[in-house]
Amino acid sequence: MNRLVKLALLFAAAAAVGHVALVVVTPYALMRIVTQRASQDGAMVNQFQFGPRTTKDLRGVVRPSPDLAYSTCVYDLSNGPVRISAAPTPGQGYVSISVFAANTDNIAVFDTTQRPGGVQFVLAREGQQTPPGAEVVISPSNRGIVLDRRLAANDELFAAADQARRADTCEAISAPTTSTE
Repeated sequence: MNRLVKLALLFAAAAAVGHVALVVVTPYALMRIVTQRASQDGAMVNQFQFGPRTTKDLRGVVRPSPDLAYSTCVYDLSNGPVRISAAPTPGQGYVSISVFAANTDNIAVFDTTQRPGGVQFVLAREGQQTPPGAEVVISPSNRGIVLDRRLAANDELFAAADQARRADTCEAISAPTTSTE
């Protein structure tokens, strides 16, 4: 085999390995950056943070909608499951809760149009103990983000959404009792 063919094969192999590494590593690296920022460098874990009203100058998330109020919870399941709850905003329809794993995969979505009483579930790793009867979402990773979005198209609706979301919980469960296996 001549030298040019060997170099071409080496280049192709390096490009393939580099591409696969980039595709596998990039989502984790991006989520690590987002969770560090959203948790204030790890100071705010397993608790919701409530973003201000979105304006053209204030963008805490990528391409935010100015019609929504955003809240985030960076979760950490390394010490056990986390309970998530979000009540609906009185008099308004849309509240969406999305759960993202460490690789940016969306692993669960809930909304109050299907659950008018609000959203409640336990986020756990496979095999972790959870409360009996709880709806359980199994996370493939210890860390990730829960995103709460609420309809807030004007100042009055934002104030109502802000008041309602302040009751959101994202907290470690202290005494789990049953297995998710």
